[in-house]
Amino acid sequence: MFEQIQRVPGDAILGLIEAFNNDTNPQKVDLGVGVYRDAAGTTPVMRAVKEAEALLLKNETTKSYIGSHGDPRYGKVILPMLLGEASPVLAASRASATQSPGGTGALRLAADFIHSQLPGRGIWVSDPTWPNHLGIFQAAGLKLGKYPYVDADNRLDFPGMLAALKEIPVGDVVVLHACCHNPSGFDLSREQWQQVLEVVQERELLPLVDFAYQGFGEGLDEDAYGARLLAESLDEVLITSSCSKNFGIYRERTGALVVIAKNQEQMENVRSQVAIVARENYSNPPAHGGAIVTEILESAELAALWREELTEMRDRINGLRRDFVEALKPHGLAEKFACVGEQRGMFSYTGLSPEQVDQLRDEFGIYMVRSGRANVAGFSDENLPYLAKAFAAVN
Repeated sequence: MFEQIQRVPGDAILGLIEAFNNDTNPQKVDLGVGVYRDAAGTTPVMRAVKEAEALLLKNETTKSYIGSHGDPRYGKVILPMLLGEASPVLAASRASATQSPGGTGALRLAADFIHSQLPGRGIWVSDPTWPNHLGIFQAAGLKLGKYPYVDADNRLDFPGMLAALKEIPVGDVVVLHACCHNPSGFDLSREQWQQVLEVVQERELLPLVDFAYQGFGEGLDEDAYGARLLAESLDEVLITSSCSKNFGIYRERTGALVVIAKNQEQMENVRSQVAIVARENYSNPPAHGGAIVTEILESAELAALWREELTEMRDRINGLRRDFVEALKPHGLAEKFACVGEQRGMFSYTGLSPEQVDQLRDEFGIYMVRSGRANVAGFSDENLPYLAKAFAAVN
């Protein structure tokens, strides 16, 4: 039976890892893989995570199942982090959290729920968006559409976005990045979020907010502005959350699907259906990452340490953005790449063409996705002069 099966190309980013590892250039730079790196180029384990794991190792008494919705304690700490401690949505018992295998698992949960319970609804993503959005939603059998987000001059195309949202069929699902837009790094202002809300209300759209980078843009609460605005203004919202980046636990696969309904009864109805989707997909989520997050957020001391470390990571990335633009000044390119300093999160849409990206790889050993997306966390004080020189050579 397997004779007819054809080989397909591997994941482009995973292929970058292999090519980078095989490159013998001593000055090579990895700007492709989407993980945080410190000044030494490593992806560290946060001190708060280490301390939480030590407590778990000491106090854990069972490895039993945690249920399709995950550990209830995890949901109790995730919901206030996303929606705010004083959220009226939480006060009205309108929100439910289902622990998932990472933010990717939460997106697939949402997609399967939409497919089974809201048949015929299309789903709309920004152009560009995280490439795996396309695979996840299409694999779930959803009809996919796109709305403009970045224009030909590598700027946020908000007028184009808003005009396109106004043409989306009534009742469809629209995917919105809460902050640190992947791959562009362009985020909406508070005024722009308000305009998006008005269109969503007018078209009776269901927002699916992808919240993968909370704390990496402006701050934990600042980054949640759009998600909280929608949650408090609309009867129905879906939010997918990831702890991979802000807790640095990429391999522990820790996320959540948050469902917000008009009232508690409707929330419980939806929650029951989400449990079935999870049960038919992976049955139970992995427990360890959620236990780490719970241990941290339930402890005032560990939570304070975690926030301090998260602030350090955010400030480092935002500083590197500014330093990169500064390093380009001697080459006359600071204005052209000023957008890098304006963007937020780990990623930057540089505006480089695929051919320029190839040239950076072949001539300088600088690896990034061919769309021109660069992981800013790969910048360092040591490699910025080399990166600036290379960027100047291909422009």
